[in-house]
Amino acid sequence: MKLVIVESPSKAKTIAKYLGSEYRVKASGGHINDLPEKRLGIDVENNFQPEYVINEDKKRTIEDIKSTLEKSQQVFLATDPDREGEAISWHLKNVLGIPDGKIRIEFNEISKKAVQKAIESPREINMKLVNQQQARRVLDRLVGYKVSPLLGKKIKTGLSAGRVQSAALRMLVDREREIRNFKPEEYWTLNAFLSKGGESFKSTFAEINGKKAKIPNKEFLDNLISTTENKEYVVSEVKRAVKKVRPQPPFTTSTLQQDGTIKLGITAPQVMKIAQQLYEGFEIEGEGHVALVTYIRTDSVRVSDDAMWDAKRHIIAKYGAEYAPKTFNKYEQKGAAQDAHEAIRPISLDRTPESLKGKLSKNNYQLYKLIYDRFVASQMASAQYDTLGVKVNVVGDDEKTYCYHVNGRAMIFPGYTVLYNDASAEKDESNGINLPDMAVGDKLDFQKHAFEQKFTKPPLRYTEASLVKAMEENGIGRPSTYASIISVLTKRAYYDKSGKYMVPTELGEVVCDTLTKYFPDIINLKFTANMEKELDSIEEGVEWQSIISEFYPHFIQEVKLAFYDGSSVKLNAEVSDVPCDKCGAMMIVKEGRYGKFLACPNYPSCKNVKNLHESIVGKCPYCSSDVAKKVSKTGKIFYGCTAYPKCKFALWDLPAPTLCPECNKPMKVVTVKGQTKYVCTACPHSELK
Repeated sequence: MKLVIVESPSKAKTIAKYLGSEYRVKASGGHINDLPEKRLGIDVENNFQPEYVINEDKKRTIEDIKSTLEKSQQVFLATDPDREGEAISWHLKNVLGIPDGKIRIEFNEISKKAVQKAIESPREINMKLVNQQQARRVLDRLVGYKVSPLLGKKIKTGLSAGRVQSAALRMLVDREREIRNFKPEEYWTLNAFLSKGGESFKSTFAEINGKKAKIPNKEFLDNLISTTENKEYVVSEVKRAVKKVRPQPPFTTSTLQQDGTIKLGITAPQVMKIAQQLYEGFEIEGEGHVALVTYIRTDSVRVSDDAMWDAKRHIIAKYGAEYAPKTFNKYEQKGAAQDAHEAIRPISLDRTPESLKGKLSKNNYQLYKLIYDRFVASQMASAQYDTLGVKVNVVGDDEKTYCYHVNGRAMIFPGYTVLYNDASAEKDESNGINLPDMAVGDKLDFQKHAFEQKFTKPPLRYTEASLVKAMEENGIGRPSTYASIISVLTKRAYYDKSGKYMVPTELGEVVCDTLTKYFPDIINLKFTANMEKELDSIEEGVEWQSIISEFYPHFIQEVKLAFYDGSSVKLNAEVSDVPCDKCGAMMIVKEGRYGKFLACPNYPSCKNVKNLHESIVGKCPYCSSDVAKKVSKTGKIFYGCTAYPKCKFALWDLPAPTLCPECNKPMKVVTVKGQTKYVCTACPHSELK
């Protein structure tokens, strides 16, 4: 018998399908050992030697794997194909006492072909990748365990700081302050409506004497209009071209999170959770356990030749030969990309999204369709447009030449756009505008002016999608960490949501200012980005301890100075809309060891306290007590009975006040196109309300 060890049970089920009866596939459930939870676990006096302990919840798993290992003639470690997976394999080897040798296998997709090919070419564990992971783990532990207690001392308990999360928080806070300090400037837009041969069109003022110009105020505008009144408008330049717009490359981890949050309206952590399920596989009726996409943690836009040929055959069959380019579309890697794996793509184009409709959950289906369509579109022909750019001059009484621009664009071949449009693509207002045929020297008929006062606007707050993009552009963290960074910022209440935008809370700003005061390097974007590059260099052979030893002495000195500084920060109390039963004062929100509660601000003369519920949303279907909107420890919203622990009713979706008449299980409230339904969480029953 041969043993294959993977991380997740889902992955184990999928792989077991592709291997014969001579194989057993076991799941470790991720890391089986790690740094200790309640102490530093790093010997800073002994070259930063980490202390690894077996996770308490993994002891039974280890015993189970050991039992199977004893009966096996050969073992393969098939953890994920990245540095985290390499480290998990290394820990498994050490804990299980597996001898050195070619025991490590990896594959970019969980398909029969890929798994069997990997089994045929095992390799030794790559210690450079292991050390890269160790360095990041040690560095993050040093920062987190040394700085977080300081925030607890100076601000309040339960706060955290991290090497990368703190830089991301800085981005949110800096943007908010930029918006707050922004001073709008007045400007005016001016359009001239012109015509030729009875065909009218709009032109936009753009230049004076061949140089770009803006209209700063009404006086300038009135003078411009006055000096060009009753003057001739003459075409001075005509540019015709066929513009080709190339499709976007297939998804990387970062771009998947960006498009997923924009197009599907879910969070970046949710995108990655669903993507992980699509990679590991799940039960599909009539087929068993099936994996759908390639590895989802990648910064590469490269795909295999086989995948490009499959895409070409699919495109020709479905859309026609003209939609397949003459040569394959290949995309350039970004400078910092590791290019260790292919881009994210479907394992098989035969498994279309339509064939899976009704077999997957809504979110799983939508994300799979997004990945599928993006990959196919990336191998399609460019969209083509006829473009026309015209400049129209009018000479004023002041002998200055005022120039108006006219742009038109008409699609002549849709190319990849029949399938996919990039979520971040800007709208082109010139698209679809038909213009009369014009030539240099043509005189145009003036119809009217139209103008509007405007003011410059501050930069937009970050959305999850734009924050992910900004982190990538600034070299903050790595694609596989973006979702977890956002999760931590959410859990610590360092920002709130205003629609889709992320607004730092008072707490977030105070934490940022405290970190900036005591640890300017940790919260500095350039420093954080440079540290990422140094950590990446470990894969090239740089000793990982040397990077830590260069960082640590200055850092620990900053920690000591910060603790010796006796200053602290007092947060403004959050005033609720609940009056105190005893003295009438509006109660304030406080936080204790069991979470938030309401307290009278007149303490100690009035010691009244109350339970806090974010908002009452309905009645419990079991006991008729109030149901409140709550936040879990991971930052996720759920709905729970206020009579807890006497009544333990809780639901992730907004609950209906009644139980299902068919199966007596809870129902949830669903609103579609203005209609409200109660939908059972356990059976197909639903009813209109």
